[in-house]
Amino acid sequence: MSYKWDEKPELNITPLVDVMLVLLAIMMVVAPTMIYEEKINLPQSSKTKQLEKIPPVHIVIDKDKNLKVNKDNFLLNAFMDNFSLYSKKLDIKASVLISADKTLDYGVVMSVLAAVKQAGFTEVSLATNE
Repeated sequence: MSYKWDEKPELNITPLVDVMLVLLAIMMVVAPTMIYEEKINLPQSSKTKQLEKIPPVHIVIDKDKNLKVNKDNFLLNAFMDNFSLYSKKLDIKASVLISADKTLDYGVVMSVLAAVKQAGFTEVSLATNE
């Protein structure tokens, strides 16, 4: 019996694949029916006040550059100073939604956004139609 060194043995992996597919099919059928349940004793909670919902702050800028914050009117030129004073009445954790007319200059909207950020608000969003 002579062995030729240039011959390479071929591995037949078909039976391995068949066995793995059968095991996969079994696992796919059995897995949804398995329920893991662990009994644990949870500690009793103390009664606390319920979380209160913070009303959002709506800022609207129309095409004539008129600013409205919740229902109060502001001038665009003095908005940065006036809003920092006005924001002392608001909750800093409140979310701010800025709605601006699409014909406005980008700089106008960014100056309002900068004033809101400078006042300390962290959750600020720009509104769109869709």
